Amino acid sequence: MKKIVIIKTGDTFPAIAEQLGDFEDWIFQGLSVGKENVRVVDVPNGDALPAVEICKGVVIAGSHAMVTGNFSWSVAIEQWVPDVIHSNIPILGICYGHQLLAKAMGGVVEYHAGGIEIGTAEIEIVQEDTSDMLFKGLPKTFTAHVCHSQTVAKLPDNAICIAKNSFEPNHAFRIGPSAWGVQFHPEYDARIMAAYAENMEAEIKESGLILFEILNKIEPAPIPLKILERFGKLVE
Repeated sequence: MKKIVIIKTGDTFPAIAEQLGDFEDWIFQGLSVGKENVRVVDVPNGDALPAVEICKGVVIAGSHAMVTGNFSWSVAIEQWVPDVIHSNIPILGICYGHQLLAKAMGGVVEYHAGGIEIGTAEIEIVQEDTSDMLFKGLPKTFTAHVCHSQTVAKLPDNAICIAKNSFEPNHAFRIGPSAWGVQFHPEYDARIMAAYAENMEAEIKESGLILFEILNKIEPAPIPLKILERFGKLVE
């Protein structure tokens, strides 16, 4: 039976996992599909990547690792991604997954010169496409939860930028009809976002930001969740 494969690329902070769950739990909840339709593949902990033909769809999750670290498990996913895309299997990369998908297809990932982007941010759709299965009909601007210090500095040649903001020029992109990357976190809710900010106070200070101000601006972000729900419906 073909399944939606969630590619796990790392774990959240232990304190967050204990209270709120981990990346794969939040993604599964956001997809709004039956548990029997989903398989989690924990590549950093030794799970083998599945044969492409048994994937109904793929979600590559976020991570505390950095794409530029070129870890062996990350390079393995990177080499696997083109086959998924060329097979027209729907794939969604989130944060780390977004960057890895871009790198796998010829894009450039590097540390962001501005440091870390964290909290609830405003996102602007720059490429409105009524045929886009995930983004069509969404508001021109919406809020999303963000947490990253690396960026897709250059998109793959065949990618279309869908969304940006003043910090991040490539917050979302698409390759072909069914491969998407989103730098923001559609699977986060306000509780998860606040917990992340609190656990990353040192990094926030290093970037010259103030934790209290970030926490004070965190608010619900329902529009990105629609993107995840739409992906679930697309591949269910």
